[in-house]
Amino acid sequence: MDGEVAPAVEAVAADIADMEIRGAATIARAAAGALATQAKASDADSPDRFRADMHAAAGVLYDTRPTAVSLPNALRFVFQSMDGTTVESLRQSAVDAAERFQSQLERAQDDLGEIGANRLRDGDTVMTHCHSTDALACIEAALEQGKELSAVVKETRPRNQGHITAEQLREWDVPVTLIVDGAARRYLDEVDHVLVGADAVAADGSVINKIGTSGLAVSARERGVPIMTAAQTIKLHPGTLTGHTVEIEMRDEAEVIDDETRADIGEITVENPAFDVTPPRYMDAIVTERGQFPPESIVTLMRELFGEASARPWEGPA
Repeated sequence: MDGEVAPAVEAVAADIADMEIRGAATIARAAAGALATQAKASDADSPDRFRADMHAAAGVLYDTRPTAVSLPNALRFVFQSMDGTTVESLRQSAVDAAERFQSQLERAQDDLGEIGANRLRDGDTVMTHCHSTDALACIEAALEQGKELSAVVKETRPRNQGHITAEQLREWDVPVTLIVDGAARRYLDEVDHVLVGADAVAADGSVINKIGTSGLAVSARERGVPIMTAAQTIKLHPGTLTGHTVEIEMRDEAEVIDDETRADIGEITVENPAFDVTPPRYMDAIVTERGQFPPESIVTLMRELFGEASARPWEGPA
């Protein structure tokens, strides 16, 4: 049975795919909200038809960003909580679950920030990569504790998400030095802590984050600079408990080179991986709203939250 997807859900999906909505927590919040929108918009005349509409909406959302594990975790939460024998009871349970998820998500980032802030000292210079609201939550909490911080911000090509981080830090009056990605190793001697986010964290403690993170982590380890990943539990990837690997998204080559420049160069292959994988041995800690963990022990938290399996209830028969 094919379901009907509300235009508002299609619009949210497009914004996620185009990175108008970015950041794992923001994506998860938007996905949960979109499911609530679908539930309210559905004019299904039977429970089966309502479920078909919800499955169709979830499928559209899921296909937007294959690496953003927070998105399927949001879908998982809503679908595991959706229950009822009538359209209205299903509708209400879906809306309630989406709102509950968003509320928990809001508290999670604050809790994570307070934990991560405890790793930062007064006077520290922090290096960042890409744009992570979880990483910024740690800095914001440290500032609220009265600590003075400065930042070295990598621009993070090809989409320059580092500029967003720099703008936010300047709004908080944090002194910022913006550098090109290739200059990171040179500036590590002036840095006290490296702070990054994550798009996903695997069961073995590997961190999947914006391309360039792994190289930064290796350089930081060589220089003896501690590196922390700030990641809410929505970014834990339960599929990796059962041996699945994390798909690395390949984005449009136009983000790297325009058509005219490519034509001038001649026949070349252009690849644009959005993420890379940092092995756990290069990370000092993974900070979540549940506490901080050595990367190798994150599997314990993952099992506590998700069990041994990784069900995909939004892919069930409609």
